[in-house]
Amino acid sequence: MIVITGAAGFIGSCLITKLNNEGHENLILVDDFSQLHKIENYHTKNFVHKIERSQFLTWFEEHAAEVTFVYHIGARTDTAEFNVDLLNQLNLNYTKAIWNTCTKHFIPLVYASSAATYGLGELGYTDDEMKIPGLKPLNPYGDSKNEFDKWAILQTNCPPKWVGFKFFNVYGPNEYHKERMASVIFHSFNQINEKGKVKLFRSHNPNYGDGGQLRDFVYVKDVIDVLYFAYSAAMQNGIYNLGSGKARTFLDLANATFHALNKQPDIEFIDTPIDIRDKYQYFTEANMEKLRSQGYKKPFTTLEDGVRDYVTNYLVAKKYF
Repeated sequence: MIVITGAAGFIGSCLITKLNNEGHENLILVDDFSQLHKIENYHTKNFVHKIERSQFLTWFEEHAAEVTFVYHIGARTDTAEFNVDLLNQLNLNYTKAIWNTCTKHFIPLVYASSAATYGLGELGYTDDEMKIPGLKPLNPYGDSKNEFDKWAILQTNCPPKWVGFKFFNVYGPNEYHKERMASVIFHSFNQINEKGKVKLFRSHNPNYGDGGQLRDFVYVKDVIDVLYFAYSAAMQNGIYNLGSGKARTFLDLANATFHALNKQPDIEFIDTPIDIRDKYQYFTEANMEKLRSQGYKKPFTTLEDGVRDYVTNYLVAKKYF
């Protein structure tokens, strides 16, 4: 059986579809299933069992002999969460417990890290594990992810195969439930439909024009292709970037959303809120050489093609992946 934590969420639910399409139906879904607004993400998919997040660690110890692989995608992902104890519980200690059970029972593990670990990118965006201890995340969420990465690379007792992926700015179907934490594409689509225009943050950095802030936007379908590659291919244990490898501006993103809707762009700039202004990333771009060195050959979807597919086939159609 393959375990997927965060299975009711955005990336986790898309991963279920990918696994189903590859012929895997013996899946164990783990999440907080009391959040009924996520049910559309998974209720039509093929799996054998749902387990509440709070009960999973006990279940895992009791049923580890039946588990062949673990995808640990679940986490508290709110970058505005400042309850450090909660983040340590859900993102750090929970992941350590999964790691330890996988190690004890020789179960391969793929887990989700985050590009939030890079902070302002003072050390660049290369997934060199020697640089991980020196990274300076900008918020407690990034800290919790980086603390686990630091812990993982120091372990001498490890799962037989383990891979951590630093997700960059993932967008795509099944993020309907994420509200303010959903992608800018999702919010742009809704703003265009409601008011005919998109609001973007004004730049407060003289090196970037308004809307010229750059991020590595990666389509969720590419993300789950890489996650499946990590399941099916021989990879060197370690931590890898998972982005498109190409930084694009928020203006590019907004324009692509307008074009997908066959509308003329109308963009308004607003001040970045004071409480996040000094924590705002003006540039992220994943160096993807390390993943490529492991034999991953598939090209990543361009921003324009990804936005077009997402907008026309999912947001407009009100469909799930």
